[in-house]
Amino acid sequence: MLFKNANIFTENFRFVKGSFEVEDGKFIKIYEGVNSLPGIDLEGATVIPGLIDVHNHGNSNADFSDGDYDGLKKMADYLGKNGITSFAPASMTLPYDVLEKAFATAKQLRKEAPEGSSKLKGIQMEGPFFSEKKKGAQNGAYLREPDFEAFKKLYDGCDGLVRIVDLAPELPGSVEFVKQAKELCTVSIAHTDASYDEAKAAIDAGATHLTHLYNAMPPIHHRKPGVIGAGAENQAVRAEIICDGIHVHPASIRLAFSMFGASRMILISDALRCCGMPDGKYELGGQDVYLKGKTCTLIDGTLAGSVTNLFDCMKNAISFGIAPEDAVRAASYNPACALGVEKEVGSISVGKEADFIVCDGDFNRKAVYINGKIVK
Repeated sequence: MLFKNANIFTENFRFVKGSFEVEDGKFIKIYEGVNSLPGIDLEGATVIPGLIDVHNHGNSNADFSDGDYDGLKKMADYLGKNGITSFAPASMTLPYDVLEKAFATAKQLRKEAPEGSSKLKGIQMEGPFFSEKKKGAQNGAYLREPDFEAFKKLYDGCDGLVRIVDLAPELPGSVEFVKQAKELCTVSIAHTDASYDEAKAAIDAGATHLTHLYNAMPPIHHRKPGVIGAGAENQAVRAEIICDGIHVHPASIRLAFSMFGASRMILISDALRCCGMPDGKYELGGQDVYLKGKTCTLIDGTLAGSVTNLFDCMKNAISFGIAPEDAVRAASYNPACALGVEKEVGSISVGKEADFIVCDGDFNRKAVYINGKIVK
């Protein structure tokens, strides 16, 4: 099937007038310029790759950590309809047996890959190896020191679907954990009170990712550059950022893109089960959270995750002054790299899975395609 007369975001991270051909669920040809062959005329629409959320806890009153397959399927359906064509659900700081149950549902969804649902490309294991001081909305009762054997058991149990594992580098044993875990997946610094030296030691050992930049970590200071400074100066480190307009000020979004560059930024939602739901009381990692408007908090006012999906986060980034090319890249190709699936998804490229979004000129979503089939 040929899709023509479009403004296509290509694998070179620029928009090009042209067309593309899809066959057997994959992109097989990309053409620049006018194409007179018969096909679907997109009438000048903007076409971008399907988005990839590497940090998403839930939506539609379902949470990955519930360990409920039907709930995870509901999450994937919502994501697919909203242009997030691949995702890595994020767990919470919980007992290992609870995580094991949740990871089993990810393994099942990955195997079944229901048509029209967002494709599960991995898991982000967010916790339990975190700092008490910077636990945020994570449940302090279940915090643990880095334990590679426990991690490896979970990793093996889900057939290696854990693609990102988080830890606070100031905890005992962190550097050794990083050295071992980096051979299996991306290691990320998160929920941490680490100094610059502690963060640098973890990065030198192989950590290449920062979870929700600015949030649950020390602020950057000219005499204490901390985690942010250590990450920014190392070209191997990518940084996630929540772009819901609540967690991070627009000026700090722009600063992050300036510090890390467009090739190293990853937009995430960090969405909770109350994403897509009305105001009220919900549950997160064994704790009550309260949604009011676009803000979700614990009872004491501690900010929890977001209630905004990744597509809207991408649009927010553009409205905050991030170049469209950079915002799209940070929501598609860069997260694919963090999960190690950039050869499968993340860009409109020959041989990759035909996941794409048809938008108008203002990036309002018109249609979503997964594996070349429209999502209804």
